[in-house]
Amino acid sequence: MTDKNNLSPVERIKTGSNGLRGTLKESLLDDFTGAIREDDQTLIKFHGMYQQDDRDRREERVGKKLEWLYSYMIRLRLPGGFLTSEQWAGLHEIAENHSTGVIKITTRQTIQLHGILKSHVKPTIQNFNLQHLDSIAACGDVNRNVTCTSNPSESPLHHEVFELAGKISEMCLPKTKSYYDLWIDDELVIDRKTEEDPLYQERYLPRKLKIGIAIPPNNDVDVFINDIALVAIVEEGRIIGYNIAAGGGLGATHGNEATYARLASLLGFVDTEEKLLRAVYEIITVQRDFGNRSDRKLSRLKYTIDKLGIEGYRREVEKRCGFSLEPAREFNFEQRKDRYGWTRNHEGKWFYTLFVEHGRVLDTEDYPLKSGLLKIAQTGNVNFRFTCNQNLILSDIREEDKTEIENILQEHGISVYTEEASALRKNSVACVALNTCSLALAEGQRYLPVLVTKIEPLLQKYGLQNEDITIRMTGCPNGCGRSPNAEIGFVGTAYGKYNLHIGGDRLGMRLNTKFKENIGEGEILETLDELFGIYLKGRYSEETFGDFSYRYLQTQK
Repeated sequence: MTDKNNLSPVERIKTGSNGLRGTLKESLLDDFTGAIREDDQTLIKFHGMYQQDDRDRREERVGKKLEWLYSYMIRLRLPGGFLTSEQWAGLHEIAENHSTGVIKITTRQTIQLHGILKSHVKPTIQNFNLQHLDSIAACGDVNRNVTCTSNPSESPLHHEVFELAGKISEMCLPKTKSYYDLWIDDELVIDRKTEEDPLYQERYLPRKLKIGIAIPPNNDVDVFINDIALVAIVEEGRIIGYNIAAGGGLGATHGNEATYARLASLLGFVDTEEKLLRAVYEIITVQRDFGNRSDRKLSRLKYTIDKLGIEGYRREVEKRCGFSLEPAREFNFEQRKDRYGWTRNHEGKWFYTLFVEHGRVLDTEDYPLKSGLLKIAQTGNVNFRFTCNQNLILSDIREEDKTEIENILQEHGISVYTEEASALRKNSVACVALNTCSLALAEGQRYLPVLVTKIEPLLQKYGLQNEDITIRMTGCPNGCGRSPNAEIGFVGTAYGKYNLHIGGDRLGMRLNTKFKENIGEGEILETLDELFGIYLKGRYSEETFGDFSYRYLQTQK
């Protein structure tokens, strides 16, 4: 356990925050700055938001002796990634009135809005509340948005894992009422005793914690990158239990070899939902009590597991649960992608998965995506589901309503855009990076589409344009774009420079390896051109680029 005399500054802020309230009320009333007080910048994360600024305008603002253009990103808590058509229409209006207008689908099946000025933060959250939506614990040192297999047409058992995601999310919510005090103007007198939190106590967790649930054979949720990974085990058409794994996380720090990306390790199997919820709870309490609270770079659950060892962590969890985990059951993943276009589930309902490049929902001159989705929402005949690949599923469409939805998709060019996008582009993921992320060293979502356009001719040159190669980019080594878990991964090192990683597998079961350091676009394209040529000549039958490049790396050692 961490020495209480050697705690990081963030630990002091959390424990002294009066249930995550801090001085946020005073910060919000300060009209002399667009920022909030320094300690409050930590606390605001627990309420689902980050303070940011427009980095494109920093130099201009400094030149005019103005402070940076501060604004806020707010992220919703949407376990399993679901909105009704009414909620999407409400979200559209909120985005228009309070943010940049862009609706951003994240890699964790939720939505975030950027560019919200301080005076608009409270109205934004109050408007979300009117839509029965909240941003509680969407950021901060707590359990984040719980993800699960996204498309109900993947399995008749989807509703079970979707409901489980909601139960886990509810179980892991902080007990403080500060969110309602600060943002919803809850006038009820808060009795501090009602805020006692046996899970988080007053310390909360050492760092963020992420949970994902997958139903084989599709690992569309990228389950093993989570701190806690749950894999449904299906026999004879029913879920008989879940494998539980722990210790995933993709963040690292350049130049710090003590930090690293890691996939979750299997701990065991449970055969009832009651045991599953108890095990998840106690995995979290062990991390709460044993996680590193001195060095935040080493505070994720993956480092705690590697410190205690898999067996040591399992024993502590079992001791707290009061039962033993059974040996993990066999499972098999066959793919890790979204099913684009129309699919139908066992109930006869229709689902349309549309490609949203890096999750950015907006209207451009030649592609009115946002307007088209609003028109679809206004029919009231569809729900909206989000995928961990930043895409959108129009879901639960009845047979008699399908033609109407199809017509709107065609009128706004949405179906054409999805159909015509290349395989590489559809398998791309990028983090937000510049211009709003304070940690970004390089571009992410603004640059990867440009780079993909330049890579596509290389694939065509070798007849590889239909290969489902996964390509991902992050503007820094924190892993938000899941680049360590891709066949081709880019990690930003400086503006216009990236580390190139190759050798990850296509199913999300093996991380990639750094191949070249700190290279620009020219060298990236030359290197990929060479690798694609070697792949075409040297691959085995049906061998993926990731498996081939992993094998190729072994020969270079």
